[in-house]
Amino acid sequence: MDKFQGMQLFARVVEAGSFTAAAEALGISRALASKLIQTLEESLGVRLLNRTTRRVSLTDAGRNYYQRVSEILAQLAEAEAEAAELQVEPRGRMRLSAPISFSTRHLAPALSEFQRRYPRVELEVELSDRLVDLVDEGFDLAIRIGKLADSSLVARRIASACLVMVAAPGYLERAGVPKQPADLGKHNFMVYTLATRRDEVALERDGTTETTRVHGNLRVDNGDYIAAAALAGHGISVLPTFIVGEHLQRGELVRVLEEWTIPSLGIHAVYAQTRSLPAKTRVLIDFLVERFGPQPYWDCLGPQTAALDAARESAMV
Repeated sequence: MDKFQGMQLFARVVEAGSFTAAAEALGISRALASKLIQTLEESLGVRLLNRTTRRVSLTDAGRNYYQRVSEILAQLAEAEAEAAELQVEPRGRMRLSAPISFSTRHLAPALSEFQRRYPRVELEVELSDRLVDLVDEGFDLAIRIGKLADSSLVARRIASACLVMVAAPGYLERAGVPKQPADLGKHNFMVYTLATRRDEVALERDGTTETTRVHGNLRVDNGDYIAAAALAGHGISVLPTFIVGEHLQRGELVRVLEEWTIPSLGIHAVYAQTRSLPAKTRVLIDFLVERFGPQPYWDCLGPQTAALDAARESAMV
């Protein structure tokens, strides 16, 4: 007897509560089913089932064996389903939650390319910087930036978000160029209110971290708004390069205290735990990882020294 067949039959007998029902489900005779279970017990050297004329019950050994067997059969069914799904074009409706600034600049063109590859996937995207409840609100996937809280959700890193401190050259000419972290307290600092640390900045250099309190007259919950204010010369702020990368490359903004670094953030695709992730969701996550990669294109910044040096010289006049 094939042991796998025996495992399947044993599970059926337990779940159906009788040899007759299990035999009918598998299209074999009751006598053959009884013989196969007996052969399985002999091969294992233990009794799995107590048999009476009216009912079948598990022995202690049978109870433990059934638990393991049911897990194996469930994993096999899941593997078969995944293998079959890979042969099918991803399709269906998918609800996605994503942050505003990152989505309008980078996710939108990425999703357009994704849907050209997989036109049978229908996307419903909700842009919001709030943390949605994936299960209660019916989202298949969420894109989240920053440190993830411990939860029952599954997260896969799709890219990094490098943080930089920036200002417009005109602001630095007018207000002066900070030379050390303590100088930030003398400047108008624009605060992103959804950040974990709102009124202080932690800077690192040579293995040392220095935390500085900052303050200013503008507090906003949107990075694009802060970037626009920085371009207008309103003050200094910490922003991700996926927002300000192009402005830095064009010299419209310059990095402040460039010799100091700010810990980067992770960009993650987050979804609820499931025994089998739908093909449409799995393919989208793989696509985003491939598109953005460990070194995203928005971090390919050119040298900023010329604009910053000009601001320093003007501030010293």
